[in-house]
Amino acid sequence: MTAIVEAILAGDQRATGEADMMLESAEWAAAAFARFDRARIARIARAAADVAYAHAGELADAAVAETGFGVAAHKKIKNELTSKALHDLYAAEDFCSARIRAELKMVELPRPAGIVFALTPSTNPVCSVYYKVLMALFTRNAIILSPHPMAKKCSVRAAKLMAEAAEAAGAPLGVIQVIEQPSLPLIEHVMKSPRVGVILATGGTPMVRAAYSSGNPAIGVGPGNAPVLVDDTADLNAAAKRIVESKSFDNSILCTNESVVIAVESIADRLLQSLKAAGAHVAKPEEVAALRELLFGRGTFNIDVLGKSAIEIGAKAGLKLPANTKIILAEIDRIGIDEPLSKEKLCPVLGFLRVPHAQAGITQARALVRLSGAGHSAAIHSKHAPTILAYGAAVKALRVVVNAPCSQGAAGFGTHLAPAFTIGTGYFGSSSVGENVGPQHLVNWTRIAYNADAAEAFGGFDGLDAWAGGPALALGREAPMTLGRLQEGAEAVQNPPPQPPGRAGDTDEMALMREEIRRMVLEELRGALRS
Repeated sequence: MTAIVEAILAGDQRATGEADMMLESAEWAAAAFARFDRARIARIARAAADVAYAHAGELADAAVAETGFGVAAHKKIKNELTSKALHDLYAAEDFCSARIRAELKMVELPRPAGIVFALTPSTNPVCSVYYKVLMALFTRNAIILSPHPMAKKCSVRAAKLMAEAAEAAGAPLGVIQVIEQPSLPLIEHVMKSPRVGVILATGGTPMVRAAYSSGNPAIGVGPGNAPVLVDDTADLNAAAKRIVESKSFDNSILCTNESVVIAVESIADRLLQSLKAAGAHVAKPEEVAALRELLFGRGTFNIDVLGKSAIEIGAKAGLKLPANTKIILAEIDRIGIDEPLSKEKLCPVLGFLRVPHAQAGITQARALVRLSGAGHSAAIHSKHAPTILAYGAAVKALRVVVNAPCSQGAAGFGTHLAPAFTIGTGYFGSSSVGENVGPQHLVNWTRIAYNADAAEAFGGFDGLDAWAGGPALALGREAPMTLGRLQEGAEAVQNPPPQPPGRAGDTDEMALMREEIRRMVLEELRGALRS
């Protein structure tokens, strides 16, 4: 048996062979995990969140050191928000138990996706791992993470810490796994696997499109390019502070950051002064030209400035900036493909456009989102409800943040939107989800619906367990629940190992699962070698 494994892992099939082993392990872990009750899930999720929170600062430093993007102190905040805070938000939710709705004569059974394949970005690596792992745990899914190659060390470390904590708390072995050496061919291989239940794609547009074309269900996001309208009713000092706070947060690496300020002419100069006081450098016309060349002179956004500080960007562009500069403001005279500074900028450079009145501002905001960022985010600073409503109705953004920093607010921090690092862009942005992605998107519900006729009595379901009895894992080819299309109609394996007598508790269940995983992996490897 060892020779078979070594032969495959030493040859051309090494990467895909390892991936198939991960998928096999995850499939069986998911089958066992899907039968856990809410109390066991709560212990496991708490353990994973606690270890993530404890390492939030360490992994923030590691992410900045590895990628060169962002601000460690701000990444620590994001890591804390996506560990303890995210856990506490969903701890009261129940994605595990049957819902008995006697008034509708209906029983609803939660059905996990099975295996979640999660792509995580280089810009927000650790917090994305935290967030996606906790969502999977709350919904009893197994998860395989594929980090961006530029952030693989910190991402792998984060995933392994959470996996160890989850398994120590009772999670099945293999319920959290991470690809340590990600590559495009390997990612494509996993994305197309019929064992995958759903793909969570957070990353560049090509990767998201690949996820959607994989043949598996996918939840992906599009790029941002958020306009922020400031009208003549806004508190200008508060608006300026919030805009600068947002645009400078983690060096503007969140896709929810403001891209262009659209200011009503009557307050534009005063707003500029308030922005200066809050830490913005207002670039002179020749400096704007230098910034345009630095950021977009190559035809596309220059990743050398991605997530860098305003001081670093200023130095690259030949600008002499005060040491306390947080963002750079570049005034432009139009929105369009011929003005690169109206495109998405994942760095603390912010466009500034004057408009004669709020309605013109709404028109320009629509144009900005049409250029890029459809379905994503927008912000407005105003006290005039009719303008706020008109803005929200006109701009094709599915998150409109009012009088708050857009970077944090659209991501659900500082507003009552769901906290998330996967921002659904809906039909406007060619996404299957239009809200901030949460655990509810990783579970479906089987609905047992009785005849509505009053003469047909509803059954007595209180106290029943839909998955009580039987071994933790099926002894043949199929799992107790159909978690992937590959399992449907599969033939049973001949001469399965005997089932241990009785239920000896979790230890016997885990031992059985490990034995089944070993047996199934060897079977897969033999098949791969023959092919």
